Amino acid sequence: MSAEAIRAGRTSLGIELGSTRIKACLISSDDGADVLAVGSHEWENRFEGRVWTYSLEDVWSGVQAAYTGMLEDLQRRHGERVETIGAIGVSAMMHGYLAFGDDDELLVPFRTWRNTNTGRAASELSEAFGTNIPLRWSIAHLYQAVLDREPHVAQVRRITTLAGYVHERLTGRSVLGVGDASGVFPIDSATRNYDAGLLRRFDALVADAAPEVRLVDLLPEVLVAGQPAGELTAAGAALLDRSGRLRPGILLCPPEGDAGTGMVATNAVAPRTGNISAGTSIFAMTVLERPLDEVHHELDLVTTPAGDPVAMVHCNNGASELAAWVGLFGRFAAAAGNPIGPDEVFDLLFREALQGEPDAGGLLAYNHLAGEPIAGLDEGRPLFVRTPDSRLSLPNFMRSQLYGVFATLSLGMRVLAGEGVTIDRMYAHGGMFRTAGVAQRLLAGMLDAPVAVGDTASEGGAWGMAVLASYLGHAARSDLTGYLEGRVFAGAGIHVVEPQPEDVTGFASYIERYRAGLAVERAAVEHL
Repeated sequence: MSAEAIRAGRTSLGIELGSTRIKACLISSDDGADVLAVGSHEWENRFEGRVWTYSLEDVWSGVQAAYTGMLEDLQRRHGERVETIGAIGVSAMMHGYLAFGDDDELLVPFRTWRNTNTGRAASELSEAFGTNIPLRWSIAHLYQAVLDREPHVAQVRRITTLAGYVHERLTGRSVLGVGDASGVFPIDSATRNYDAGLLRRFDALVADAAPEVRLVDLLPEVLVAGQPAGELTAAGAALLDRSGRLRPGILLCPPEGDAGTGMVATNAVAPRTGNISAGTSIFAMTVLERPLDEVHHELDLVTTPAGDPVAMVHCNNGASELAAWVGLFGRFAAAAGNPIGPDEVFDLLFREALQGEPDAGGLLAYNHLAGEPIAGLDEGRPLFVRTPDSRLSLPNFMRSQLYGVFATLSLGMRVLAGEGVTIDRMYAHGGMFRTAGVAQRLLAGMLDAPVAVGDTASEGGAWGMAVLASYLGHAARSDLTGYLEGRVFAGAGIHVVEPQPEDVTGFASYIERYRAGLAVERAAVEHL
């Protein structure tokens, strides 16, 4: 049946450019959205000229490598080659700044979400707009460039996100899905488009310093899930598939951000649901029933891919520091003459964490490789801290490292709880959750709420993007929530973990010490 679906083009392809990995995931468009093949390519951001960036050359070599890997996996699994696909979707890490001038010239290196040099711009825009504008949003980057009188501002003809850039090269259309667009500029929930009043207010703010800027002319068109967003051009097909077999004319859905694809991948697009995505960064998305009462710098107001309002808690630092420690233990095993694979190292160490004391024995782990606005840090310094009377053991160490991934996120989630926002269930996805029942259990303790992990958790956003592409063929008959619940997740395996009282109490003790220890982190930033 899979071979027939592949040959008939009853498939959808999701491509996601994450912080450390680019992934291509081909699924069946039939019920269940079964994974047919995957390919991936590892890459890393660079810190050049005090800016976190990726080169556009690396974007395309990575996308091509992930697509080629998917083709090779498809050949191994099904003995089939691809000449056409039912629909394609592109997603990527949200926010950041890609500014283009005449002739599609990139004016300055891509400034990613990880940069925190936009403090003045974010503060002034938040006050002027009456809503929180985070440091990493595209509009904050543009306004900071205006404030800094960067020469390139006068040459800007359009700005976009990474997903929007890749989509435009494949289709020739400058568009964004509303979820990704909500990390560019505030969205009006009534129109599901950029807030027209705030667009005018921005133009007035920059009228003296940058009179040539008319923001509405610079931003991509906004589309919602289910709307067609262009077709694969001949040039786009050649750019994506180096074998030359892929035919143009394939429909593409609106490009989305990794937050939106994470919501889709976990079936968390309805009110009172939420999801947590853990990778290089970690963030929580909670679909709101009502507007928040106050503006909070810890909470971003974004949307689902369908345009419904969402409160987002975004932390710049996720599992990278944890992965570095796991790599160190893996190297020790190899040096001791017992080499084991990375997945097995993660599995062994994660299971050790379950044997640790509920409060991690007094140990503290700070995972801040980059600045962390929620914690009040402009820069990061990874730290492992203990007192003379703390209990240093491998189980406690690993529990502290896992707690450290979730700690800053918990600060924002407590603000959300203070607004009276209720979550029926939190869904989680990302590579951290491949070891069943470990990170999931500790996360439930942090939230004091049930945490669900699905069978597709490790496939993550690329699978979610493929589902959004598949939705193009069903949007006329169903809204996104109905499509996910009725067709995609109807028979999916979902594993729910309830919070354990000792984990709830233990994490509460850990986070109290963690808050106090942030003074140590700030001192490290200042002196190291």
